[in-house]
Amino acid sequence: MRSCILAFVHLLIAASLLAQTPSTIPAPSDVAAPPSDATKTPSGLATKVVKAASGNDHPTKDDIVTVHYTGWKTDGTMFDSSVARKAPMSFRVSGVIAGFSEGLQMMVVGETRRLWIPESLAYKGQREPKGMLVFDVELLGIPSKAPADVKAPPADAMKTASGLAYKVLQPGINARHPRANSEVTVHYTGWTTDGRMFDSSVVQGKPATFSLGGVIPGWTEGLQLMAEGGKMRFWIPAKLAYEGQPSRPQGMLVFDVELIKIQ
Repeated sequence: MRSCILAFVHLLIAASLLAQTPSTIPAPSDVAAPPSDATKTPSGLATKVVKAASGNDHPTKDDIVTVHYTGWKTDGTMFDSSVARKAPMSFRVSGVIAGFSEGLQMMVVGETRRLWIPESLAYKGQREPKGMLVFDVELLGIPSKAPADVKAPPADAMKTASGLAYKVLQPGINARHPRANSEVTVHYTGWTTDGRMFDSSVVQGKPATFSLGGVIPGWTEGLQLMAEGGKMRFWIPAKLAYEGQPSRPQGMLVFDVELIKIQ
């Protein structure tokens, strides 16, 4: 009996470890070398659009991007994948290997692109993985890039009696709205009206959880207009933001907020 129990425990442990191990993403058929329809840049980077998108905004080297990616060696061995981990990555474009950085600056949000990065634009033979590297990259967002209407609320924005302006970017998935003292979990990015990003849970890679009674009045009011799963853009006038707190951003502030959960 004891040996049967031990065997069962070992099976449970093995199953647990297997569940924690990221799955392997199969390499594309052209992993060994860029195909004839790939585009090659003067630096030696080869690229090919796998899924096109209609956006116009390209990240710059100073932007923060959020991506999903998988990387393979040219023999088809996968060496890294945010897709397998089910965890998108956010980082500064200038903070990655040269070929990855160059490729990202060619992309628009929603696009998936394959990159064949020569060793000279990767790790230069100084560390593993060595040689040419192949990445499939999906550009999910550019959280550091301010929206086009950051300077002032557009004509189609709604406005409350307090002066808060807002616009629905994505409807909620249910009818639940938080109350003034609710605890919520959100993702957000904030900009000043000159387009400077000053805070972002998206860039930090972790949603924020807080009570609506403990944030600026514009947030307390605005979040109560939202339903779970929804996204809104808020233009918060100074009197509803950090007026009188010189150490914090001043003037009107603009936030994109996703209400993930009402606790």
